[in-house]
Amino acid sequence: MNIVTPELGLIFWQVVIFLIVLLLLRSFAWKPILSSLKERESSIEGALRMADQAKLEMQALKAGNEKLLTDARMERDRILKEATAVSTQLIEQAKDKATEEGNRMVAQAREAIQNEKNAALAEVKNTAAQLSIDIAERILRRELTDQPAQQQLVDSYLKEVKLN
Repeated sequence: MNIVTPELGLIFWQVVIFLIVLLLLRSFAWKPILSSLKERESSIEGALRMADQAKLEMQALKAGNEKLLTDARMERDRILKEATAVSTQLIEQAKDKATEEGNRMVAQAREAIQNEKNAALAEVKNTAAQLSIDIAERILRRELTDQPAQQQLVDSYLKEVKLN
């Protein structure tokens, strides 16, 4: 039963060995372990601070980017409105110019048609007058060659003429 109940000498040597191991661990193991734990804790805190700072910077950059995007969209909309207005104005100007040019061309065509019509009428009148003169000349030659026919022609013209 010696194994279950330790003797006083055994307990004494166990306590002495425990204290020696405890002093050795305190001087050689705990100080480096605690210093490395403190160093790691400070590096983690620094990393957390840097992460928070980076997060704040990212939020500021994101807000700046949103503002730039909003400004760019507004600028794009303004440019599109101006371009639409300019294109509408150019289309209206082109329509007005085309209408004016069309009206001018129609007026010129009407004037040319009227001139050609007058020239054609003058030519028809000249041709009709020439034909009338030719016909009258032929009739008069035929009629005037015969003396009784001349007298009869003069009499018929005199009957047709009514004197007031």
